[in-house]
Amino acid sequence: MVQVCVNGGRGSGDGTLVPLSPRAMADSAAEAVAAGASDIHVHPKSPCGEDTLSSKAVAATLDEIRSQVDVPVGVTTGAWAEPDPAARVARVHEWSVLPDHASVNWHEPGAEEVAAALLERGVGVEAGIWSGTDGAARFMASPLGPRVLRVLAEVTDPHPVSAEVTARELLAALGTAHGRPVLLHGEEGGAWPVLRLAVRLGLATRIGLEDTLVLPDGRRAASNAELVTEALRRYERGAGPESAAECGPESGGGSSGRRP
Repeated sequence: MVQVCVNGGRGSGDGTLVPLSPRAMADSAAEAVAAGASDIHVHPKSPCGEDTLSSKAVAATLDEIRSQVDVPVGVTTGAWAEPDPAARVARVHEWSVLPDHASVNWHEPGAEEVAAALLERGVGVEAGIWSGTDGAARFMASPLGPRVLRVLAEVTDPHPVSAEVTARELLAALGTAHGRPVLLHGEEGGAWPVLRLAVRLGLATRIGLEDTLVLPDGRRAASNAELVTEALRRYERGAGPESAAECGPESGGGSSGRRP
């Protein structure tokens, strides 16, 4: 599975290609699905372009995307969108249109309460386990662990040289991951090295403008669809040796959009 993460915490300063309105998100998601993405992760936005968990924004985003595609669609529940844990739980209960799944960052305060609220409403939970946090330990001790849809092993190391090592350390910390499927991905300079590792290990992964703005050779990506196309090429060839044309810089460019 290649999930497309269409926008993340990025904004207008990251370029006009980052989709911020419900229609733009839907158009970009549809192009990515046509390119081969089989799942969507999206951050609904307020009129000011900020991540939000409001029922109105979530409904508008999901309705627009579902009018164009027929694959699972998930949203964020990141604490930056609603810092108070109780308010975050309340937001989940207010949603009038439900996503197929939602990511919950297990190191954040109130993560288990948010996950429980999602499960109560029949929404799949993606357990976001960030490297460099206590998320893995907290998740492995959680009684909700066996009930999540999958684990998002999220490598926050943006360095192209060290990101793979960080990824392996994170996977080791997750151990059996309660027997749940693992989706491994990186960010910025680490996005493509971690994706190549996911391919070699036979794990699901994700790619999109949330995680990186560039292709493996350092060129600016034209769209989410172009990123997905490149990711699927790597699956087709099993992440074999890089050609000389594919060994350019893998810097992220722009501000970090990583907020799953």
